[in-house]
Amino acid sequence: MNALSIVHPLLALLIAPFLLGVINRVKAFFAGRTGQSLLQAYYDLFRLLRKGAVYSKTTTWIFRAGPAIGLASVLTALAVVPFGNIPAPLRFGGDLLLLAYGLGLMRFFTVVAALDTGSAFEGMGASREVQFSALAEPSLLLGLAAISCKTASYSLSDMLPGVSPEIWITEGPALAMVAVSMLAILLAENARIPVDDPNTHLELTMIHEVMVLDHSGPDFAFILYSAALKLWVMGALLIGFALPVRTGNPLIDVPIAIAGMIVLAALIGVIESVMARLRLLHVPQLLVWAGVIAVIALILVLR
Repeated sequence: MNALSIVHPLLALLIAPFLLGVINRVKAFFAGRTGQSLLQAYYDLFRLLRKGAVYSKTTTWIFRAGPAIGLASVLTALAVVPFGNIPAPLRFGGDLLLLAYGLGLMRFFTVVAALDTGSAFEGMGASREVQFSALAEPSLLLGLAAISCKTASYSLSDMLPGVSPEIWITEGPALAMVAVSMLAILLAENARIPVDDPNTHLELTMIHEVMVLDHSGPDFAFILYSAALKLWVMGALLIGFALPVRTGNPLIDVPIAIAGMIVLAALIGVIESVMARLRLLHVPQLLVWAGVIAVIALILVLR
């Protein structure tokens, strides 16, 4: 393993919550407010870690293990994603499947922990999460398949850095479609508008937030931190091929990639400021269209 490979996980662990601050500050700007501190997510995590957890008598070990396993799963997914021109700490042919399985395992334990409470309310959110994820995951894999075919590689550490400016010139339309599809999947997977609103408390419209209502203290901190890391992981995937600026010098490539992540967070804030949340019946249509765009991109690459 390259010694520099550990840089990306360390950066993600330190900076991932900062992206949430950027999103909230951009949304506050559009609303004409000062907004929260850029470090508010860190304050919330430290506050929750100092508190105790409360458990219902109806829950089992699944409810208590869910947040920890979810955090471990997203850390596994993080380990196979490169950053800038630095390869991932864990890389092998087909590691993109480990990425998908890691994110899927995180979702699975979030869902079963919600079901373990015995609450019909959390069961409703779990049902919606599973339904939408069944549409989002194929689109993600199709988009990665298009990049894999173009770069003739099955490892993310070769696929994403392999997308050069020359490939963008020759396959620009296909890669642009993959980027659009990946952005839609990123918004859906991270419970962002127009699919979900992480700040909502309306019972009939909540998806992800309703599944974690019974978690508290350190458990809830693990969930929030896992969500921030998941946003970083999916953002790194998108930036990895959409920003093909690599000099070969990590001291230049890494800051460029970090700047790209911050710009992506600002873009998410703009999207959430100018778009309304979709009706639940329209969310599957958005995800299906993301899949169709990914299929078209794959066909263009294979032509």
